[in-house]
Amino acid sequence: MPTYAGAMAKKKLLLDCDPGLDDALALLLAHSDPDLDLVAVTTVGGNVALDHTTRNALELREFLGFTDVPVAAGAAGPLVRETKNAAEVHGPGGIGDVILPRAKLPVDSRGAVDLIIETLRNSPGEINLVATGPLTNIALALRKEPRIIEWAASFVIMGGSFTRGNTTPAAEFNIYADPEAAAEVFAAGWHVVMVGLDLTLQALVTDAIRERMLALGALGRDLVVPLATFWNDPQDPDWGGQAVHDVCAVAFVSRPDLFSSVPARVEVEVAGQWTAGMTVTDFRSSRPNALVPVTLDVDGFWDYVLERYARAAA
Repeated sequence: MPTYAGAMAKKKLLLDCDPGLDDALALLLAHSDPDLDLVAVTTVGGNVALDHTTRNALELREFLGFTDVPVAAGAAGPLVRETKNAAEVHGPGGIGDVILPRAKLPVDSRGAVDLIIETLRNSPGEINLVATGPLTNIALALRKEPRIIEWAASFVIMGGSFTRGNTTPAAEFNIYADPEAAAEVFAAGWHVVMVGLDLTLQALVTDAIRERMLALGALGRDLVVPLATFWNDPQDPDWGGQAVHDVCAVAFVSRPDLFSSVPARVEVEVAGQWTAGMTVTDFRSSRPNALVPVTLDVDGFWDYVLERYARAAA
């Protein structure tokens, strides 16, 4: 199992994502953290359709200023199932009410799968692979080049849960959107860091955090707060604020000390009539294939994230 203690050296990161409100905030963190080196971005259909997730990634690249980072488009839908999205949460275009300048730079011609493979192959043991959308691109990359499990320095996902889901009672959206891909990824032979709902629902944008975001100035007012407060669950009487799910996965690469994590065996349910996409998590297994963060240093997390965002705002 990779060792995640300590985060002093600059870490290279490849982000496979489906922007998405929280994916956009995760991209901002990956770009603004001086301890991270964002080397590539790949997109997948998920929160919204692939053309929207790719457009959002391209526009964020130019708006935030990481124009030397390649952005490649990947799978539009799951391996075998009907395509699902979460536009009711993220808005029709994926980033709520935010409107960014149209991108001028093109998408990378290689495609997501080839970019993932080439990036990991060219720097074995150096790239931390992070996936914050459905795992279709990762499964396709594994099918084409199984050695990526040896080349990745670590593999962190935002997805799954060890209690209940958010799309169905059993399943979290990213896993539910392509459970077959997720099953292949968890069975591939590496140790997956599963940053799931039980962890990410601790990272809520409360009124106090919103005020701290507004203190970032134009970046906070025009981008961060609109992304971080767009969704409100009218069915949750205890609503405490929107969760920044995907930010947690990027934060784990840079600051694993903010997370308390437990080894586990994770199997993805693909056959259940009511439980498809469930991540069945066994913390007692003698054959762990995952590391599951379970508790978050909430104050430390927000101090870290907002300090990094302040660097971008400056």
